[in-house]
Amino acid sequence: MINLEAPKKAGALINQAYQAAAEVFRPISRKYDRAEHTYPAELDMFAALLDGLNSSGEGGAGAAGVRRSGSDKEEKGNRNGANLNVVLGTIEMCWGDVGLLLSMPRQGLGNAAIGSVATDEQLERFSGMWAAMAITEPAFGSDSAAVSTTARLDGDHYVLNGEKIFVTSGERADAVVVWATLDKSKGRGAIKSFVVEKGTPGFEVVRVEHKLGIRASDTAVLRFENCRVPAENLLGTPEIDTAKGFAGVMQTFDNTRPLVAAMAIGVARAALDETREILTAAGVPIDYDRPANTQHAAAAEFLRLEADYESAYLLTLESAWMADNRKPNSLQASMAKAKAGRSVVEIALKCVELTGAYDEESLLEKWARDAKILDIFEGTQQIQQLIVARRILGKSSAELK
Repeated sequence: MINLEAPKKAGALINQAYQAAAEVFRPISRKYDRAEHTYPAELDMFAALLDGLNSSGEGGAGAAGVRRSGSDKEEKGNRNGANLNVVLGTIEMCWGDVGLLLSMPRQGLGNAAIGSVATDEQLERFSGMWAAMAITEPAFGSDSAAVSTTARLDGDHYVLNGEKIFVTSGERADAVVVWATLDKSKGRGAIKSFVVEKGTPGFEVVRVEHKLGIRASDTAVLRFENCRVPAENLLGTPEIDTAKGFAGVMQTFDNTRPLVAAMAIGVARAALDETREILTAAGVPIDYDRPANTQHAAAAEFLRLEADYESAYLLTLESAWMADNRKPNSLQASMAKAKAGRSVVEIALKCVELTGAYDEESLLEKWARDAKILDIFEGTQQIQQLIVARRILGKSSAELK
């Protein structure tokens, strides 16, 4: 049986992440929300700390990859490893500020892609690099198979052409993991990911977007025009396997979707903690020993929101635990992302409603704005429900659209 409580050995990591969130992220949260596009210099020392945690194999609050290689016989019993640790650390850090976590150097979503599908040689070569991830294009959103950015082999380089939008850390990162197709006529199997380093001729940051929330994080539009990328920067294998080629690229999401779910859980818990304090100060205590229908209406609503939070939390821990134990977790990753993304939006907005915290005197206003993107990026609510339905019903993408 899976025990979905936080393992005791993760206690020190959780405490470190919480202290960073409380002592560094919270005090500067509003500052960088107002100073959009200004790099939070205070984060540099924490990036070095997370580098150490990730390199030790214990995991931190940043991006790690889901690696399926190796023999299952090497491990006995249940394992609580790096993926669960990263999720637990992410929850704590996003209790502080999700935009600031997304601004952490060398903890980009591209790092998760590299960690998931790179060869051992590539893992070593790209170690220490801050990588963003570029998937979405002007012509499509959640349908990752619709990638139209092209990669044409020319000698020992691939030539990339296309445009990417909504790239988190697209301006600040050292490199970008770009999804492109080797041959559009061969469908999903021809889609590969390439590490494109900043300064590569033909790679241009077009603009940085102004956003509703997560303003501390930069979100960029990128253009690739005859951009020559070394052939060895194609992650994984260049062979086109129409049967399962896209699965390797999509494996990235098995890792990043639980991470985004963890971000949502951190924001939701922050909103609930703040709301509990405000309600208690107003003479509306939350009593866990009495039925909700015998309490103040605001307390009853709070208990409902907290139950919603708990279910999202447990789904997220399950998806990370499965990755640590080398179990296929695509279904659980999408379930966690769908549940947490929807829950954080409702929880944050309801907390604003319950407390009347609609101005900048409270961070609840900011969390309500930050929450919405967590239901959108890394696959929208709708695409997650579609993936879950396909998995449960045993339907292919062609059979269930």
